[in-house]
Amino acid sequence: MLGPTAVCSSVKVLIYLAILCVGPYRSGVHPLNPACHLQIIKAVKEYEYMKEGDIMIGGVMTSHFHMKNVTFPWSKSTRLLCVSPNQQGYRYLVDFRYAVEQTNKDPARLPNLTLGYHIYDSCGDPRKAVRSILQILSGTREPVPNYSCVGKRNIAGFIGDLTSETTVPIAQILTLYGYSQISYGATDPLLSDRVTFPYFFRTVQSDEANYFALGKLLSHFGWTWVGIITSDDISGEREHHSLAKYLSREGVCIEFTIKINTNKEHTMKPNQYGIIIQGSSTGVIIISGTASTTFVIQLPILNNVLQEKTLILSSNWGNNNIVVGYAVDIFNYSLVFVPRYHYDLGTPEMSRFLEDLHPSKFPEDELIEDIFLMFHSCLSKDKNKNELYKYIYGNTLCNCTGQERITELYYFIGTNSPRVHLAVDIMSQALHEMLFIKDFIQYPYKYQLHRYLKKHQYSTQTGPTFLFDEHGEYISGLRIYNYIISAEGYLNQEPIGEFLPWESPDQQLNIISFIEWKTNTNEIPRAQCSDNCLPGFRKAPKPGAQSCCYDCVPCSEGEISNTTDSESCIRCPDVEWPNEEKSQCIAKMEEFLSYSDDVISVICLFISVLFFLITEVILGVFIKYQDTPIVRANNRSLSFLLLVSIKLSFLSVFLFLGRPVDITCMLRIITFGITFSIAVSSLLAKTIMVCVAFKATKPGSSWRKWLGVKLSNSVVLFCSSIQIIICMTWLAISPPFQELDIHTSPGTIIIQCNEGSAIGFYSVIGYMGLLAAVSFVLAFLARSLPDSFNEAKYITFSMLLFCSVWITMIPAYLSTKGKNTVCVEIFAILTSSAGLLASIFLPKCYTILLRPELNIKTSLLRN
Repeated sequence: MLGPTAVCSSVKVLIYLAILCVGPYRSGVHPLNPACHLQIIKAVKEYEYMKEGDIMIGGVMTSHFHMKNVTFPWSKSTRLLCVSPNQQGYRYLVDFRYAVEQTNKDPARLPNLTLGYHIYDSCGDPRKAVRSILQILSGTREPVPNYSCVGKRNIAGFIGDLTSETTVPIAQILTLYGYSQISYGATDPLLSDRVTFPYFFRTVQSDEANYFALGKLLSHFGWTWVGIITSDDISGEREHHSLAKYLSREGVCIEFTIKINTNKEHTMKPNQYGIIIQGSSTGVIIISGTASTTFVIQLPILNNVLQEKTLILSSNWGNNNIVVGYAVDIFNYSLVFVPRYHYDLGTPEMSRFLEDLHPSKFPEDELIEDIFLMFHSCLSKDKNKNELYKYIYGNTLCNCTGQERITELYYFIGTNSPRVHLAVDIMSQALHEMLFIKDFIQYPYKYQLHRYLKKHQYSTQTGPTFLFDEHGEYISGLRIYNYIISAEGYLNQEPIGEFLPWESPDQQLNIISFIEWKTNTNEIPRAQCSDNCLPGFRKAPKPGAQSCCYDCVPCSEGEISNTTDSESCIRCPDVEWPNEEKSQCIAKMEEFLSYSDDVISVICLFISVLFFLITEVILGVFIKYQDTPIVRANNRSLSFLLLVSIKLSFLSVFLFLGRPVDITCMLRIITFGITFSIAVSSLLAKTIMVCVAFKATKPGSSWRKWLGVKLSNSVVLFCSSIQIIICMTWLAISPPFQELDIHTSPGTIIIQCNEGSAIGFYSVIGYMGLLAAVSFVLAFLARSLPDSFNEAKYITFSMLLFCSVWITMIPAYLSTKGKNTVCVEIFAILTSSAGLLASIFLPKCYTILLRPELNIKTSLLRN
């Protein structure tokens, strides 16, 4: 819960101190020369806490926001002061002292040894932080590098600081001296370099780990188009670079970036930045960079345009959330990342310790007096301090009753972040292991403590075992909070989820609570350059635009996309086809002439059976009247054979219907080829017999010896045998087989017969055509012979019909696919068979059944 004006300062009088020496952290050059910082003004107010012990822990902690040059009108003098004490920073300092006291009370921890501390307030300034480190090491009010005036004072390590700005120069100095350091808030990725900072550890994770979690949060809500507001310094530049890298991995693009100068107040360009934000299409803006009051107090200038935007604060801001209280309205309904710990400070001892913190009980503690002066408006005994605070902050001070308690302040109600307590606890446990569990080596503590910190495993009663990773970071996870303004005007942190890096990728981010958004309908804000491409579409990049700006293009034929915002479409397997929405592959429809599903199959079956029965009736008539002159005159054995072959050709239609298999594919072509060859051979034999009979009627003709059944049977047998040989050769070399045609008709599998050998197929058809052509020519030449011996004109007509059908069938067969091809074949078989039946036998049946008076020998001879 953050107050709307938690440190309500008169901003107009706060002016930054000019940089005193080259290389402060915010300028982008780390302070490699610590002696330079000894030039800091001696008038700086010192806030020091010290308790001697057998083993000492140093501490540099940010209990004030910053240092300022303050000019006093009554004396015309200027002093550099630590200004803006804050509750959160002082609570961290209290946690430090309490953790040391608890360690000393634990008989199992460092027995017969006491733990002491020496703490300075860094005031959030890197120069003051460097001075504080050197003061602790030298033990004097004025720091003396490489010198200690406290004899054998045993400093084991250091705790601090809160911000990266002050922690980096501290780590550089402590690395030179070989001291271990545990920070409770610095997130700069630079500190993960174990070569540069081998003795540095922290109870928080680096910005890069936090940006990884931030990217997962954006991906969870489908946000791919965001803006960034960051600080215009080296920290902001580095964070922006890392943030862009991790957002890119999650497919998130940055629409705009606004950089705010944190070295000066009111440097923002409201018109320019307001136009950028108002003209943006994203509803989500990320706040990163240095978390400072000079950053936050400039944001209200953009209040109108930011009211419609959801702000997401990186964990760097979650570690320093006291500054958010300067712009409560803007941060309302925002999301923030805060380190997550399995650690509980809510003990009665802690409550009693906080109750005792009062200026009357600790008159030498000037900082607690400042806290009461600032937040309880209590007059100090020092009249100069009262005048100073009234001048700087404009507060009206009064005499307090003595009943005011520090536990009434927000950051002292209940428990607070355990990060400082955890840092002290880990260091004391590592010292205990080093001194009492492991073999003690005769070196100063500082040269070996870091080895125990690296291996130390910290176990909690309410969670798993933790330890520092290879980068010196305490993997604690992150909690996600929703800032909500309370009725009292405070910002409450409502937990809405957490990020657990040790879980599997799909279980790391958990949103477990309802989130209140800035939108009027409380819907999730929209942060997309383009609408999502639904399944069935793919993203097509727009020329010259970022990858998050794209068009949605339907998948091509035969392809699907089954996820939203698919980069590309997936081609379906050969046996499958996209559904109508092109969102999934479904089995292709199978196409063949089915007995049950196709009407044309029923028609073909009906016609085939009908003509089969007609042929059967005609055969019965010819058998019954086989001794009549008209049957005998036309070679009844050939007529019977021709009728049987025609009847079989009608039945062969059954082989062309239904689902093709290898055996039916072989039988269908061969059956109709052989039966038609027999039929045409019979007609050819009839034609030859007509010609021979006419020649034999001449006196003394030698053709008489060819009359009889031998010649006709020989013609039929010889001509049919050649076709049978062709068919057998075809089956032996490359027989027909079932084929699945998946390419001809989209979405359909055509189940058809592949001829196997095209030469075999066309040889069968060609030979049948050759027989028909020869028979046609002979019959045409014999058409004018006397009718009493001649049926050549009927054969001529039948062969003309037969050849016409099969000649037209060839191009139709080649130009159709699937079941249409089968229909062409069936039509050719039925038509040609029916033509033979009608041309050859219907005239004879007419005579036999309807004109019996003509079916006598005298009538035939007379004709």
